[in-house]
Amino acid sequence: MPSYKSFSPRTEIVFGEGLLDRLHAYRGQRVGIVTDAFMAKSGPLDRVLSYLDGCEIKVFDEAIPEPPIATVTKGAGIFAEFRPQVLLALGGGSPIDAAKAILSVVRATDTAQKIEFVAIPTTSGTGSEVTSFAIISDPEKGKKFPLIAKEMVPDVAILDPEFVRTAPPKVTADTGMDVITHALEAVVANGASHFTDAFAEKSLELAFANLPRAYDDGNDMEARDAMHQSSCLAGLAFSEAGLGVNHGLAHAIGGRMHLVHGRINAVLLPHVIAWNAGLEDDAPGCRETAGRYARIASRIGLDVPSVRAGVIALIRAIQALNQRFSIPSTFRGFGMDAEEYRRAMPDMAAAAMADACTAGNPRRPTLEELSMLLGRAGG
Repeated sequence: MPSYKSFSPRTEIVFGEGLLDRLHAYRGQRVGIVTDAFMAKSGPLDRVLSYLDGCEIKVFDEAIPEPPIATVTKGAGIFAEFRPQVLLALGGGSPIDAAKAILSVVRATDTAQKIEFVAIPTTSGTGSEVTSFAIISDPEKGKKFPLIAKEMVPDVAILDPEFVRTAPPKVTADTGMDVITHALEAVVANGASHFTDAFAEKSLELAFANLPRAYDDGNDMEARDAMHQSSCLAGLAFSEAGLGVNHGLAHAIGGRMHLVHGRINAVLLPHVIAWNAGLEDDAPGCRETAGRYARIASRIGLDVPSVRAGVIALIRAIQALNQRFSIPSTFRGFGMDAEEYRRAMPDMAAAAMADACTAGNPRRPTLEELSMLLGRAGG
């Protein structure tokens, strides 16, 4: 097996002013659009369509959170018949993920058709506009599946903060904590490098400084723009470095308990950091990871007199954000059925162990350790 790493971002990232003018490049082409019902009814879709004059348009607006296989199958059928030259995803992570899965199916069934993939994110959270990751679900089995393929990376990402101006504080907080989780996992992941660190560390610097501002005032466009770019930077980092146990557990919990992904990550993060850093057992190999966490603590302006103190300071900073955003410290605070959660723990631990994200974690977990983390986060 080769031991080398590589860094190969594939996406043209468009940011600044007059962003939707970039869509004029597709004038006269067949453009398929994947979005959700809210985007279709609340104005963002009409805004995009106004820049696609002269195009033949087909809109699929049935994307829902954690797109189920049935949604992907339906969308793929529609666009296989339409044969778009451009597929445009408009929305949060779910429409973009749905578009990725749909595009994969369409490309596999029509290899002669060249399709340019454009993503316009309307939340600052997933970084899906630049990643090779997508999450789909099988509701009948109560499972979420991460898909990973370079072919799913968008060709163009348009980062317009106007699309997130009206995001409610709760959504801003939930998606923002997802950004922080992405970047922190990328910093310590097995695939981390100086290249991915550069993106992840800048993402964290922007997020810790601007997420509280965006939460307090959605019209603070400087903070909104910073969070939009922070999300994209984190996506660039984890798409190459990988993720870890935090996301492996979050996928398992979300698939079974149907809680909001960003909030799941936020609750898990203090427990996962402490375990990864070996705060309790100083397990072999944990010291390098602890040093990486401490470096981040210093980067965001925390007091770091020692590595251990830096890790603890980082955990406390995350807990302070959770408290500010009214995110409970354990899942019990979500009002879920504690007994149902306890019964589901063995299955969730097994699902997390099998999750592709877990393989990127710097500390290799056992089923017992995953169950321990689930128990602590459960409350």
